Parts: sequence; C-alpha cells; structure tokens
Amino acid sequence: MSMTLIIAAAAVLIVFLLVMGIGSLMQSGSDKAERRVKDRLRAMALTADIDAASVDLVLREAAMSEVPLFNRLLESMRWSSNLSRLLYQADAKGSPGVYLLLCMLLAVIGFYAGSFSGKIWVSLAGAIMLGYLPIWILQGKKRKRMDRFQKQLPEALDLMARALKAGHTFGGGMRMVADEFDGPIGPEFGKTLDEINYGMDVDRALSNLQSRVDCPDLKFFVVSVNIQRETGGNLAEIIAKIAALVRERFALFGKIRVLSAEGRVSAYILIALPFLLTGILYVVNSDYISLLWTRELGQNMVWGAAISMIIGAAIIRKIIKIKV
Repeated sequence: MSMTLIIAAAAVLIVFLLVMGIGSLMQSGSDKAERRVKDRLRAMALTADIDAASVDLVLREAAMSEVPLFNRLLESMRWSSNLSRLLYQADAKGSPGVYLLLCMLLAVIGFYAGSFSGKIWVSLAGAIMLGYLPIWILQGKKRKRMDRFQKQLPEALDLMARALKAGHTFGGGMRMVADEFDGPIGPEFGKTLDEINYGMDVDRALSNLQSRVDCPDLKFFVVSVNIQRETGGNLAEIIAKIAALVRERFALFGKIRVLSAEGRVSAYILIALPFLLTGILYVVNSDYISLLWTRELGQNMVWGAAISMIIGAAIIRKIIKIKV
C-alpha cells in the first residue's frame, strides 16, 4: 500500500471521527439533567456487589454513548467498564464513547502527521502517543483527585470519631462528613449514606465506596467497620486510631519523598540537557547541528535518542516511586 493511499485513508477517517465526535457532543449536551442521572447510575454500576440483573439494567440506563450503534459496540467490550471507572474517578464530564472517539481521532492525526516522514514506524509511534494522550490526562486527573481524597481522609475520620464519642450514630457521623467536607470525600460519603438510608446493607454500601474510590487507606476504614459490626467494640476509638495511622503514613511518605528528591532532580536534568545543548549548538553553529534533521542518519539518531529518553525517564520514575 502506497503512502499516498495511507494518507488519504487517514484523512477520510479523521473527517468521519470529527463528525461522529461533534454529533455525540452536541447530543450529549442537550439535556444536562439526564446526563446527571446517567452519571449517577454509571457510578452505581461500578460497584462490585450488585447482582447481574441490576448491573444490566443500570448499564442500559446509563448509556456509554449517545450513538446507538457505538453504544452497543462499547457495551460488548469488557474494558469499557474500566474506562467508565476511570472517568468517574477522574470526575470527568462526558461519556466513555466521547473519550474513545477522541482517542481514535488523535491516533489518526498522529499517524497522519507521522506519515509525512515517509517511515511507517514514525506514523505508528505518533498514533500511539497521541491516541493515549486523553487516557494519560484522565489518569493524571484521577491521581490528583484520589490524592485529595487521601489527604481529606484523616480529618474526616477524626470528625466521625468525635461525632461517635458525642453520641451520634454511625450514619450521623457520615452525614457530618458529607455536609462539612468538599469533594471528593464529602460527595462520596454522601452517596454511601444515601445507599444506607435507601435500605442497602452497611457492609455492601462501604464496599461500594471502596470500589468507587481507589484509596488504599480507605480499605483500613472499611474492613475495621465491618469487623466491628461483627465482633463489637469501641468504634470511635478504632476510627481515631485509623486516622492516626493514616497520618503516620503521610509523614513516612514525606520523608521518602525528600530522600528520593535527588533522583527526581537527576531525571529533570538528564531530560533537559539534550534540548539545552541543541539550542546552544544551534546558536553557535547552526550548520553543524542542522545535520540532525536534514540528513536521514541524523533523523534516525534523533528518533533513537527520543525513544531512549522516554524509556530512561520511565525507568527513573519507577525507581524513585516508592509505595508506602
């Protein structure tokens, strides 16, 4: 297949995806109230303990795309539920179908842009990098939201412990957290309390909370409350000790972050150094450095260096990322 035909096919696909994406966005934004209901139903569908019939009903109500054909295609794919979970945890607006179309569109644009180099591997690299960009952004938003939840958790648990010591019920303590705290912990505790008030068992409601929120410290709270309900004990004291444990983990993580700062600075310097040297050499002797993008051997060297930098940055990030 000639490169001209590939470029033409990519251009047609770009137009098609643009039309599909614009149509989906216009249709999904036509009814805000309906979208809020669907988002709530999609959050309920993420819970692991709902029976199969309920999950099927919720998924039918909370469509993954406003385009019927595309919605049926997404519902037939197993990984679409992971995308729905990611969108919920990142607090992103829009349906999974919109983001999938965006990924496909950017992948085609990346392939189309790389096709001008005349090398198929450059086109594939551009498609992969641009196609994964929305997912990478969503993962970043999810990480920030979950970090904020984790930072709010000790204060929320302290408030619950004080409420229990003052004579409030467990539900009353959760209501105080839902009313006093901003997102994400306030709304999440509010949803859990709503499930309990609507008749759901406390164990299942807490399990649903744990499945919606990707926070390791929350598991201590959920397991402790479930065990206390079975065996008894001073729940206020248990929750206060969990809050102290979470704070100790934060302090330890801060120390580790200080000790690993040297590795992060080294990574920043190693990544910035090639660009800095390229700029200096271009100012000093532009003819000398221009061989890197005017000759085929130079272009291959640049691509090889870029791939090596990405791999090296990933390895350094893996080394300095220590879980507590």
